[in-house]
Amino acid sequence: MKIRSVFLILLLSGIAELFAQQKKPNVLIIISDDHAYQTISAYGSTLGQTPQIDRIAKEGAIFEHAYVNNSICGPSRATLLTGKYSHKNGFKDNETSTFDFSQNLFVKNLQHGGYHTAWIGKIHLGEKLQGFDYYDILVGQGHYFNPDFVSKEGKVRVDGYVSDIVTDKALNWLDTIDSKDPFCLVIGHKATHRTWMPDPKDFGTYDNKAMPMPATFYDDYASREAAAVQEMSIDKDMRMGYDLKMFDSVEEMMKDGNFKRMTPAQKEQYVNYYRPIFEEFKASKLTGKALAEWKYRRYMIDYLNTAQSMDRNIGKVLDYLKAKGLEENTIVIYLSDQGFYMGEHGWFDKRFMYEESFRTPMLMKYPGMIPPGSHISANVVNADIAPTLLELAGMAKPADMQGKSFASVLKAPKKQHRKNVFYHYFENGEHAVSPHFGVKSGDYKLIRFYKRVESWELFDLKKDPQELKNLIHDPAYKKVVKDMKKKLLKEIRAFDDQEAEAIYQVNID
Repeated sequence: MKIRSVFLILLLSGIAELFAQQKKPNVLIIISDDHAYQTISAYGSTLGQTPQIDRIAKEGAIFEHAYVNNSICGPSRATLLTGKYSHKNGFKDNETSTFDFSQNLFVKNLQHGGYHTAWIGKIHLGEKLQGFDYYDILVGQGHYFNPDFVSKEGKVRVDGYVSDIVTDKALNWLDTIDSKDPFCLVIGHKATHRTWMPDPKDFGTYDNKAMPMPATFYDDYASREAAAVQEMSIDKDMRMGYDLKMFDSVEEMMKDGNFKRMTPAQKEQYVNYYRPIFEEFKASKLTGKALAEWKYRRYMIDYLNTAQSMDRNIGKVLDYLKAKGLEENTIVIYLSDQGFYMGEHGWFDKRFMYEESFRTPMLMKYPGMIPPGSHISANVVNADIAPTLLELAGMAKPADMQGKSFASVLKAPKKQHRKNVFYHYFENGEHAVSPHFGVKSGDYKLIRFYKRVESWELFDLKKDPQELKNLIHDPAYKKVVKDMKKKLLKEIRAFDDQEAEAIYQVNID
């Protein structure tokens, strides 16, 4: 008996020592700006090639149905930090909202649990951060060249290209962390935000690639009033100078704020690349559809060339984790702040609850938990990331978080998470997109537009995946409309969106 007791004591002490040695997982979130899933090769893109982002998918999981609660940059990041929808975290839009960093953020919970925390790069939520031991963030939207950064030490301009600078700053911060301590680092990339300015070393990468026109490029918006009045058309609203760098003269080009901050060498590289394109364009004297299609192609080339530097720098971060022995115990998440239009419906930008902007790319790896090469089919929303990370770190979810942890889905890629996905876009300004809210459930999506346009839209996603035919008044879908409205009201009340409920109750039929 004594021998058995001694053996049991030794066994239990050994197990206790083993658990004591196990570390909380590190957390690395890489969030890009306006990076469309349609341009990521892991998602099957035939346009963009993203070998470094693809590494995360090969070593972990690709989320096939990841969504945002509000498709616009600042609100999306606010939701990531708080685990709450926009009406609860207070940051509804970029034009009128101010983010309250004093509220609970998942990084504050990690801090209390012994984590070192940092945000480096674009955040677009103000400059007085809380919840981060260290931050070095882009001022406002940031610039591609020689950007201004602000930290606890003040504001400084840094020479170079933004994707490189953000990555170097992030790796430098990681070098200051004791490898025995857990960290949470958010890397916020400027790319691929408008005005799509590539690193000169990436000029030419996609210039000769075929760019098939999206099937919906010439969408006439029949039956969709809100879509008809938007101002995000490549044909009508994309600017030749500001967006496509087609200035009438070098002097005009250099008056643009993006070029004023460049060094002489950077200016020379841009002039040498874009002026021949401009001269050829002027000589062609394009009009009508030919001009619209030329603009689409130039947009795609600039966008994809800009994404190259970001992808390359993501590879540098993944290589760093591996070289430092951090790879096995680090959760890595790559996502965009929302989706983006790559010419679908004739558009650029985001905002709408239509699939291209509602859906965001999201990939995640965590060796030992996520089987390599997984495809997760569950519906998840960006509000779910915060509670998931807290659960994986062994911490309780705060009572005010509206997101739901999807940790159980990571080992079971076919498991369901959210049956219904609720959305609410509030901004009533730029690009003339009418505010709206809605729900996606199974094969159907119901949207209620308000303010600019007062209307309902229903789509049968199985029959009409491109969301071209509004079925709200189709007698054959009367029961579907009724059922979807019930589901929408249930989601509105579950998220306590009182503004949405008041609008929902207004009869516009």
